[in-house]
Amino acid sequence: MNFPILQLLEPAMPPDWVILFQQATQILSVIIGVFIAYQAYRGYQRNDSRPMFFIALGFVLVLAVPFCIFLLYWAFPTIPMTAVIVTSQLSQVSGLIAILYALWMPT
Repeated sequence: MNFPILQLLEPAMPPDWVILFQQATQILSVIIGVFIAYQAYRGYQRNDSRPMFFIALGFVLVLAVPFCIFLLYWAFPTIPMTAVIVTSQLSQVSGLIAILYALWMPT
């Protein structure tokens, strides 16, 4: 069976300022996310709190790993785009599961 991809927008490229804005906010999101992960990891070390460890791990998997995968693809464009997308999405879902687990974990 062949399922068409859901297309919500026109395939036209947005203006350059929108692309620049998107890239800048993605980088800012990664920086803030890594800072949050660092603070959560410090909380884990200081209080020996396992939920803080999983929150730190989740933020790294959601924000930092996909960004590093993108940088790796940018440096080595021979990497298949399918591998980049699948790996990035698996990392993000795993990170969200880690954060969810931390929120439900008994202390």
